[in-house]
Amino acid sequence: MRKVCVVVLSRANYGRIKSALRAIRDHPDLELQLVVGASALLEKYGSAVDIIRKDGFEPDARIHIIIEGENPTTMAKSTGLGLLELPTIFESLRPDVVLTVADRFETISTAIAATYMNIPLAHVQGGEITGSIDDSVRHAVTKLAHVHFPATKLSGERIIRMGEEPGRVHVTGDPAMDILAETSLEIDNDLFKRYGGVGPTLNLKKPYLLVVQHPVTNEYENALAQINETLHAVYDFKMPTIWLWPNVDAGSDRISKGIRMFREKYGPDFIHFFKNFSVEDYARVMNNSACVVGNTSSSLREGAFLGAPTVNIGSRQNGRERGANVIDVGYDRNAILAAISRQVEHGRYESDHLYGDGKSGKRIADILATCELNVKKRMTY
Repeated sequence: MRKVCVVVLSRANYGRIKSALRAIRDHPDLELQLVVGASALLEKYGSAVDIIRKDGFEPDARIHIIIEGENPTTMAKSTGLGLLELPTIFESLRPDVVLTVADRFETISTAIAATYMNIPLAHVQGGEITGSIDDSVRHAVTKLAHVHFPATKLSGERIIRMGEEPGRVHVTGDPAMDILAETSLEIDNDLFKRYGGVGPTLNLKKPYLLVVQHPVTNEYENALAQINETLHAVYDFKMPTIWLWPNVDAGSDRISKGIRMFREKYGPDFIHFFKNFSVEDYARVMNNSACVVGNTSSSLREGAFLGAPTVNIGSRQNGRERGANVIDVGYDRNAILAAISRQVEHGRYESDHLYGDGKSGKRIADILATCELNVKKRMTY
């Protein structure tokens, strides 16, 4: 039986990989080992580990590696702490393969630790292109990985063009789509009782916006000005709004400061702020929203599957594949406001399975159970 160690370092990591975790756990030829760490452990970012445990996954190990400050220096130091902690965990668990997810800055510590310890590394969501430091991390992990699970055909082709052996590249789709395919997406107002947050209780049977805007790591000094443009646009639109707190990337503290300052100055009585949702509740909130606003990749990935009207702001998702549901705008309140109006008027789009058909988790588990695991690599062109 192969031992598969999955490393989850953020709430987004967990959302991306939950269905694969379940498929690995339930596979007769696989044993799941789960390591949870970084921002997934922190109350400040919604304690994703509590949601993970409620979903029936008990971590085999936890790593506390986040250094406060939310700037490039603390990102680098947090990654270094991950590289110090993970080898000890891998040495204890002795996995046959390590599975890592996407492009979070801490992800590279997982990849380096596994590679130097001669543990085969599998990588979900390689080969994509975006507009921040995530690109560099993602492509570096691809070059360290031994098994690749890209979400789209184009991403798979890019991995092969990077010199990876075609036989190691398996286009499985994004496991996050599995949750959308199997979850009842009806929504109710119990959301406010379950998650608390700050702001008024909204009637989620009526139109509302969903806002998720994270910092852009190579523009982190501009994060306060950028979030202010979005805040003013949403305030001027005057539609009930669910607003999720930003992630831990450099610039997060500036976005948080901007939100608090705006809230104190203007006291918007139609915006409710949350730290985090379960994977299923996030899907419900997105599916029932009139428009998704911000720069999260989920509005391009899950948004395409759900047909959710989306206003994508700024450069964070530059180059990422997207469906017809997305309008791209810059950091300008008037442009953001006009795009929101256009998307709300348009309404739902047709479902686009660009990032998967809802059966990715089982594919990943089956491949992990049967593929050849070999740490020796050669570039092929």
